[in-house]
Formats: sequence, structure tokens, C-alpha cells
Amino acid sequence: MPDPSTLNTLRARFVQTLEAARAPEGGPDPAPYADNLLARWQEPQRHYHTLAHLTAVLDHIDVLQQYADDPDLVRLAAWFHDAVYLPDRSENEERSARLAERALDEAGVSAAKTAEVARLVRLTAGHAPADDDRNGQVLCDADLAILASPPSKYAAYTAAVREEYGFVPSDAFRTGRSAVLRDLLALPHLFRTPYGAEHWEATARYNITSELEILSS
Repeated sequence: MPDPSTLNTLRARFVQTLEAARAPEGGPDPAPYADNLLARWQEPQRHYHTLAHLTAVLDHIDVLQQYADDPDLVRLAAWFHDAVYLPDRSENEERSARLAERALDEAGVSAAKTAEVARLVRLTAGHAPADDDRNGQVLCDADLAILASPPSKYAAYTAAVREEYGFVPSDAFRTGRSAVLRDLLALPHLFRTPYGAEHWEATARYNITSELEILSS
């Protein structure tokens, strides 16, 4: 259970982002929207896709914000990108995007900005933004930055992912996880921002390759 200060800090970050993104005339109190999202990110089936992951993605967006066309929309997309998360379902990104469409429209965000947030959420299903998609590149880089973690943190990440998929037999998990990792390695670039390419690409590819070797042993 996160301590109240962590929740208060995250709530304040969401409120600030929502107020920056929506029309000058404002809208409903942002706090209930923040609390709904915070509750979702604390659901019991989550072991990696938790408040810690959300916080890390938001922090990485802060590092990368200079590369985005609209950093606040990227931050809103981070809040929603795993807001609906059931490990045994394949449509989590789509359902999260639809949640963003409903919530942001009600909260006073313009239709164009709401559509951009939903588009970004859907993009996290494949992490392959276009060459001119600056917002998408920042979100995907921030989401994948965990792959460039130091060894102990990367090991904790893989263990948390395995725990989320605890219902999957070991052989099937190894096969599925290996396929995901190979798809990542097949991307021309894991990271599309200049910062990500310089600071994260090589370490991430090393970590993924090492994990694949472990899974196949």
C-alpha cells in the first residue's frame, strides 16, 4: 500500500497536467479523475504495471519533454496507458484509450486533444511511432525505459512481469515472453528520441538479449 505522500504527489501531478491541457475555462474538479486512476493503478492483479511504473514513466517524460510537441498530452497518455490492465486480456490498450476518451471529454479537454491522448495510448500496444510522431516517440521511449535498467532492477522487472502472468504455465510463458522480446529486438530502434538512443538503446538490447538466453536455457 503506497504511503499517503506518494498518492498526494501523484494526485497533484495529475491535477497540474489536466489543468494545463484543458480549455482556459476549466471544467469539473480534477481530483475525482485522479483518484479513479490512482485506484486503477493499485488493483491487486498488478505487480509490474503499478504506481511505481506510472511514476517512472512520468519521470522519464520529464526527462524527454523537450522532444515532444505537447508534453502535457503525453503525460495524460501515460496516466491512461495502462489504466485498464488485465493480464489475461489482449485489448487493454484499446480499453484504456476508450476510458481516456470518456474521462477527458467529461473533464473539459478539447476533442482534438482527447483524440491525441487516445491515439498515444493505442500506440503503446506496439511501441512503433512514426518518424514524425514526436509525442509518440516520447511516450514509447518513456514506457520502454525500464528495459535499460541496471541488472538488479531489470531482474526485479522481469520477476514482476512473471508474477502478473502467474496463471500461465512456465513453458507457455517462456514461449510468449520470448516472442515479445524478439519483436522488440527486431525494431530498427527501441528508442526514438535522441536521449533514448544515446543513453538507453545499447543497455536495453543487452538486457533483452540476456533475458532471451535465460528463457531458452
